[in-house]
Amino acid sequence: MGSKPNYSAPALDKGLDILEILAKTVMPMTMSEISEKAGRSRGEIFRMLQVLESRRYITRNDAGDGYLLTNKLFMLGMERPPVKGIVEVALPAMHRLADEIWQPCHLVVASQEHIVVIARVDAPGDLGFVVRVGHRRPLVDSTSGLVLLAFQPDDVRERWLDLAAASGIAFERASLLKRVAQTRATGYAQVPSHLVAGVTDLSAPINQDDIAVATITVPFLKRERPKIGMAESLERLRVAAAEVSSALSLGSDPKRAARKIRRKTTR
Repeated sequence: MGSKPNYSAPALDKGLDILEILAKTVMPMTMSEISEKAGRSRGEIFRMLQVLESRRYITRNDAGDGYLLTNKLFMLGMERPPVKGIVEVALPAMHRLADEIWQPCHLVVASQEHIVVIARVDAPGDLGFVVRVGHRRPLVDSTSGLVLLAFQPDDVRERWLDLAAASGIAFERASLLKRVAQTRATGYAQVPSHLVAGVTDLSAPINQDDIAVATITVPFLKRERPKIGMAESLERLRVAAAEVSSALSLGSDPKRAARKIRRKTTR
């Protein structure tokens, strides 16, 4: 008594297997490749692919011989009240920030051992570094991830690091924890991008009870004659993140909080 029944749903298992396989690759996969990866026959996979494609969870590549995951699952996740609330509250402050510093910014949350970009605001000028919504990277290999790790309870941080290690992501734990401690002490991260020359990632936490629920990150692009320098941009970023942290309280109405920030923005 009290034990949970072990129900079986083979069709659902097949569909989820396909989605999980496609989520781990950026390259299109053929039916044969998916079948082999899932350990199932082509006949078992065929109907699942047809249904998932008709429901727009997957799509075919231009050549028509491979399948890719669409953003539908991501968009469903975005409709969850906690995530949607953060976006609604943060966007007004992010728009103001981008207008002030003439740099783009994006909103990032944690998803297991990865970071996910859930919103972005482009720079008002004709030049800026763009990070697409839905972009994923390992927490241990990103500036936003460094900030998220810095403002977590110890057990959550260790669980995320264990997940990263178990998934085969390479990182040096002791060195990373030292950087995490430094980030927590300063309250922000400022790290030259190791992917794009001339870009420095500036990131500040959106905190609730001293726990980061998200970060606002600016990929600061070095210009010959910037309107605002990096130091001033960092300070305005920290003000914006603190403003969102203040407005975004548990149980508050996201629309009301967003209106509060808009009123400050237009003064």
